[in-house]
Amino acid sequence: MAPWAVALSASLLLGACVADQSVATVQPAVVRVPVEAPRTTGRERVADADHLKLVASFGGEARAPNVTRMLTEVTDRLVKASDRPDQTYVVTLLDSPVVNAFALPNGRLYVTRGLVALASDTSEVAAVLAHEMAHVTLNHATARSELELRSALVSRVVSDVLNDPDTGAQLKNQSRFALARFSREQELEADATGVRTLAKAGYDPFAAGRFLTALNRSTGLKANGGSEPDMLATHPGTVERITQVTRAARRIGAPGIGTDDRAAYLAAVDGLAYGDNPRDGAVRGHRFIHPSLGIAFEVPDGFTLENTRSAVLGTTADGNRRLLFDQIEAKDGQPLDAVLKASWNDAFDPAGFETREVGGHPAAFALSRGKEWTFRLAAIRIGDSTYRLIMAAKGATDPDPDFRRWTASLGAIAPQEAILRPLRLQVVQATSPSAEELARRMAVPDRALERFLVLNGLERGAPLVPGRSYKIVTE
Repeated sequence: MAPWAVALSASLLLGACVADQSVATVQPAVVRVPVEAPRTTGRERVADADHLKLVASFGGEARAPNVTRMLTEVTDRLVKASDRPDQTYVVTLLDSPVVNAFALPNGRLYVTRGLVALASDTSEVAAVLAHEMAHVTLNHATARSELELRSALVSRVVSDVLNDPDTGAQLKNQSRFALARFSREQELEADATGVRTLAKAGYDPFAAGRFLTALNRSTGLKANGGSEPDMLATHPGTVERITQVTRAARRIGAPGIGTDDRAAYLAAVDGLAYGDNPRDGAVRGHRFIHPSLGIAFEVPDGFTLENTRSAVLGTTADGNRRLLFDQIEAKDGQPLDAVLKASWNDAFDPAGFETREVGGHPAAFALSRGKEWTFRLAAIRIGDSTYRLIMAAKGATDPDPDFRRWTASLGAIAPQEAILRPLRLQVVQATSPSAEELARRMAVPDRALERFLVLNGLERGAPLVPGRSYKIVTE
């Protein structure tokens, strides 16, 4: 959670929680353009502004020279094999753990480090780049009215979840940058073109199907159904697409043709940052730590946490309990109970209001009951910052016991947590056929074996090859 990223927090909560509640007016996403950004004119200025906004909204550029060099080399190889070898492309590696890739009509390609981490070899990354290049050469982007950042998120949360199409339309118009979905026909056309380009460049054409499969498996591991706009928000990932790209590859040849350049890929990604950037806080098991804000908290057993740039979200495995933590603005001298009321439009139960201290910090508590969910809310002021904590339980069950344990845990970080070490990919060699052996070395909060298998494109039960290299996540 970025220290200043609060714009979409209310919509994120309800995207995870409930369909019958309303919230305070949700502000559109604010993208900060660096003051040192060059000032140009005309169409060039618009293009530069587009680039800066997109990069800023995805955490900036990732510092990974080996990966950037690999992406550039792959792109150059694909361009020569494409239907438009005269088209110029510039690829940017984004410092975001979400799995996404997209292109602007001017030939700028964007790939997140989350996507690079998920891919198993160079041919899978090449398949993604070839697909995005096809959108450019086929003029798909210009067929859309305007690129607007996070429109899929806004429309899904406000229109679908809140059943409020008017507000959804308003927010979509206010948000000037969103990555709208391509149509089904455009996606399939880009898939077919991308596979042909992939094969002509000498890569394994079956890599497209492998990556789409990995994408679906990775999304299944996410705690909150995809609260950040990953590729399933901007590129519908379906069984149909996997079937189509596999069929297209088979028309080219049998499995085994082309190269996957797996060794070169693993050499490039060894040491790549994985997961949350420590500047935005990080999840470590049941604990969330934010060194920049100087705070940390723990959630009760059974909750899985996911950190986004706007909020920390949590859910239980059955989805019957959800939580949200974010930072909200409070006017000077504004009572904390008034802060809660201003951030929540639904009715409060008068008996639920309470003011007291939490760990020596002033706090206000409230209760809100909907048709299908019961909410406990708190606003806690630590120093000059005000934090909001919301826990929801499905039905009439009051989540107060778990909520009190959670709020009581919020406080200053421990000295040993002041410097948060980022997680990174490490390439190691298997010493036995057991996937569990390497999975035990994974520094992930949960489901280590499943995450190891997905990261390496392996099916459950598949034996490892002793001496072969695989990716794990370490501190």
